[in-house]
Amino acid sequence: MNYGLSGAPATFQHFVNDIFQDYLDRFLIIYLDDFLVFSRSQSEHEKHVRMVLQRLRDHGLYAKLEKCAFDLQEVDFLGYRVSPLGLSMDPAKVSAVLEWRAPTNKKEVQRFLGFANYYRKFIPDFARWSDPITSCIRGKQPFRWTEQAEKGFQQLKKLFTTQPILQHPDPKTPFVVQADASDVAIGAILMQPVGEHLHPCAYYSRQLTAPERNYTIWEKELLAIKAAFENWRHWLEGAKFPIEVHTDHRNLEHLRTARKLNQRQQRWALFFERFDFQIHYVTPAQTKQADALSRKPEYAAGRRETSESRLLQPENFATLTVGNTKSTPIEPTPSNPEPLCAQEIRASQQADAWAQDQIRQGLRFPFSLKDGLLCYRNHVYIPPGPGREKALHLCHDCKPAGHFGLFKTMHLILREFWWPKIRKDVEKYVNTCPVCQRSKTRREKPSGLLHPLPTPSRPWEIISADFITDLPPSLGYTMILVVVDLFTKLAHFIPCDGLPTAKETADLFLQHVFRLHGLPKSLVTDRGSQFTSRFWKALQKLLGIDSRLSSAHHPQTDGQTERTNATLEQYLRCYVNYQQDNWASLLPLSEFAYNNGVQASTKETPFFANYGFHPRFFPPVIETSEVPAAEDWLQELTAVQQLLLQQLDQAKEDYKRHADSHRQPGPKIKVGDRVLLSTRFLPSHRPCRKLDARFIGPYPVVAQLNPVTFKLQLPRSMRIHPVFHRSLLLPADGVCPDADRPAPTPVLVDGEEEFEVQDILDSRFHRRRLQYLIDWVGFGPEERSWEDASTVHAPDLVRRFHQAYPAKPRPRTSGRGPILERGLEEGDSVMTHGPCSPVPSTIVADEEENLGFPPFQPELEPLHLQDVCPPEVSQTSLEQKSPPFSRRDYYNQDRGAREATRRSARIAARQLAD
Repeated sequence: MNYGLSGAPATFQHFVNDIFQDYLDRFLIIYLDDFLVFSRSQSEHEKHVRMVLQRLRDHGLYAKLEKCAFDLQEVDFLGYRVSPLGLSMDPAKVSAVLEWRAPTNKKEVQRFLGFANYYRKFIPDFARWSDPITSCIRGKQPFRWTEQAEKGFQQLKKLFTTQPILQHPDPKTPFVVQADASDVAIGAILMQPVGEHLHPCAYYSRQLTAPERNYTIWEKELLAIKAAFENWRHWLEGAKFPIEVHTDHRNLEHLRTARKLNQRQQRWALFFERFDFQIHYVTPAQTKQADALSRKPEYAAGRRETSESRLLQPENFATLTVGNTKSTPIEPTPSNPEPLCAQEIRASQQADAWAQDQIRQGLRFPFSLKDGLLCYRNHVYIPPGPGREKALHLCHDCKPAGHFGLFKTMHLILREFWWPKIRKDVEKYVNTCPVCQRSKTRREKPSGLLHPLPTPSRPWEIISADFITDLPPSLGYTMILVVVDLFTKLAHFIPCDGLPTAKETADLFLQHVFRLHGLPKSLVTDRGSQFTSRFWKALQKLLGIDSRLSSAHHPQTDGQTERTNATLEQYLRCYVNYQQDNWASLLPLSEFAYNNGVQASTKETPFFANYGFHPRFFPPVIETSEVPAAEDWLQELTAVQQLLLQQLDQAKEDYKRHADSHRQPGPKIKVGDRVLLSTRFLPSHRPCRKLDARFIGPYPVVAQLNPVTFKLQLPRSMRIHPVFHRSLLLPADGVCPDADRPAPTPVLVDGEEEFEVQDILDSRFHRRRLQYLIDWVGFGPEERSWEDASTVHAPDLVRRFHQAYPAKPRPRTSGRGPILERGLEEGDSVMTHGPCSPVPSTIVADEEENLGFPPFQPELEPLHLQDVCPPEVSQTSLEQKSPPFSRRDYYNQDRGAREATRRSARIAARQLAD
């Protein structure tokens, strides 16, 4: 390219970057025409140089031999000298500084500061000495070279000639940050241990702005740490070891006892969340090598251990934003870990190679040996193995710990214990705790972005329907069937005398929808028995209507009808009388008012969108006799419907954008994953729903029906539709220790598989049978099941349950004690059925076979002899006079009862159809 073009340097840099993009930062650094090749060995270096030269030749570029240098141990590059010892300033530049004369005007001051700022990371206390020089050119005051400026100028020249060599940062070595602040500036040093000493990797300092100089000393000291983390974020964020932060401001150690944080401190707390660091108080004498502002910097020979060191984890800042309600002492004394399995920890440390290496190397700071235990800053080191699981269980799972979150668990465990990457292990343990996943309320946005229904192309192509129930009687009606067209938004409000069956619902559609608008292409409804029965499905199939049923417990699928229901209920509340018995007579007017009101999505009224004109609401002010031609009217109606289609699409985009702002995609769920199911809409059999589990499961995902709807494999006992929206599901994030343990195998007793009972949780009478809710040994809560009392062989657990809950259903007793417990051996706790055995299902007629009618109940013979004792007793009695009843007989008779029920239902349906 020609010389003098302003874009030439950037164009050439982009050109060489594109050519060597696979070499950059691996063994090649390029700045314009300066190429720097680096390698770990001589043989590797020769290979890399050949690759670079060959790539230049392939693209018609050539390196001039006189300007090249090969096999160098140190090189001057971009004003720096790079060597195996570290990074230093170019000696040629340093000699130029020694000959620099004192500035005589503002331009010369700016020239000197511009040069010096390039090397400021080599100069400790740079901001302090440059502040009087900068004051000479600040504002519009005339230039005046002061005595303080001359002193700072000479001190900077001296520091340039005595600068240390900065060590190359090593990510595999711990980082130490020393920070300090004064009234005018902040500064910090990034260091790493080399042998027994700390060697600087970089210096940082800057002057405080005018608002920052008004901060409290506490905020200034914390600002120095924040500025250092921002400047060296590429080294500190994600560091392999926790970062040690040294400060001479003791108040930073008491941040955990603070009650409130202002908005600025809250923002800083969120920033510190990215880093894993620990703040330690050290005396000013120990930080004089890093005191880059208020004291003269001086490189120290090493570090000394202090007994006052305290840990401040990054997560403590986040808890401060909402206040700490725990009564923590100002200076809590760490409790002695000796009583907690000291012998076991000592034995595990003796078998741990890493711990023994630390002891053999002489236990340099921050490690020490106390009572035979290796400690890190007075915190006992726990080697990998069962000891860490016990520590995590102690500080998270036990009742005094409280199953709290990451922040509080970290605070508890760091009082006593430590091991490398402890935060990562605690975070994984807390996130995969099954009790926390089932019991804790989710605070984040609901998962699953909005997936709207397709936009219809013409009126009454896609309609939705729903019932408004639980209304007081009015003119013999107690319910309202609401039908809405998703294109024009036209609605019909149809009164009903009770919940109609599938056939009655079909009659209502014929009288109020079909005769006016014809057959729709799709029908959107909830999962009511009218719309899930076999009769309704067969009818829709014959008529060519596509059924769109909502997923379980997700009424947002039929959001249009739900919103119309709310509008109708609002109208009726405004005009209904005190007894609320005239709402049926208000339905015609409410339907007219709704259809005559403009819709926000279409910007038109439903009546006009469907018919092409507005109805007369009141006598017109100006009479007119003009009637448009039929052809003009048809064109106008077509144009209106085209406009509606565009308005609907735009409205859906706007609504989706607004809805998604309050949602999140959430973790991806795929077929085969195990998820937890929300209990928000599930019935609870426990006394208080507030204390019930928030999630149950986990259950496997067997199918994904659309981007936000999934089908689960649920136990048959749940008897709910297995399709759920994404917002009701929570991925089961891994498992806790011992969760992968295989389920216990059943024990064969007299040829029958038997499982051990952990506990009895509840009792009930179900179809005149006493049943117990069983918690099985070795199985999770999702495997709990209701079992007949006659099959439970756990007298101690039964007796303990009824003593604790005397009001719960229990077996009938006689003078000699409970009949259920006769003839049983003491201590036996075995069940003839179990979570892995096929349990007979209760006899309930399928709604799909009853055309929406209530289940048909045939007269069935009891499973036990009724001539011996009442049914309630015979179901639970084990007396000798009861005839033996085998498991096979039970299954055969139960299967026959179910088949008889289904035959009766089919006969009733056939008679109804005839």
